[in-house]
Amino acid sequence: MFAKEKLDYSAVQLPDRVEMNANDSVKAAEAHLEFMRKRHSVRDFVPTPVPQAVIDAAIKAAGSAPSGANHQPWHFVAISSADVKHQIRLAAEEEEKKFYAGGAGDEWIKALEPIGTDASKPHLDLAPWLIIIFSQRWGEFADGTRYKNYYVPESVGIATGFLISALHHAGLTCLTHTPNPMKFLNGLLGRPGSEKPVMILAVGHPAPEATVPSVAKMKKPLGQIMSVFD
Repeated sequence: MFAKEKLDYSAVQLPDRVEMNANDSVKAAEAHLEFMRKRHSVRDFVPTPVPQAVIDAAIKAAGSAPSGANHQPWHFVAISSADVKHQIRLAAEEEEKKFYAGGAGDEWIKALEPIGTDASKPHLDLAPWLIIIFSQRWGEFADGTRYKNYYVPESVGIATGFLISALHHAGLTCLTHTPNPMKFLNGLLGRPGSEKPVMILAVGHPAPEATVPSVAKMKKPLGQIMSVFD
């Protein structure tokens, strides 16, 4: 991090290295691909408790992500309180009702049809944890002076990817949820106006009867998502 009175560059020796030969590197990349293919977004959770230590470690992993000027413009609110989760569900469903009643527009609603979503969000009650991700549009020094954060959406997006991957690595599943708008989360969770809620992650273990939409397994082939100049 940095302080207002000390902004000098200082280098330290690279503290950690992961070195592999080319063959091992390919094997590791392919193994990770197969592991990540087992990640699914589900809406059906069981109330089996998840230790906070797991959530702590996953959020620490998210906090290790690279960010613009190393400002780390994110904040994660982890919630296991049944009462707070229910308040979030009620507020989210109010916004979702407006969304599905026409606020989203016909094209958006049609795009969601293969996913099978509607205004009811019981997973916000059922999942043992909700993690609310906030982006910090600006920060403040100890004296209250503001400083600008840079590449905020990009930085928070990378950190969120780290978080989802860490939760999957811990044997958990999660659902990304973005009620529109989400400003109600600032009030419910006491977050400042400098922060913008980006996403709700419902986190836990999937129910035995959990399903996923078939369309969710239709991923673009490599040729459509990658170009190579060699």
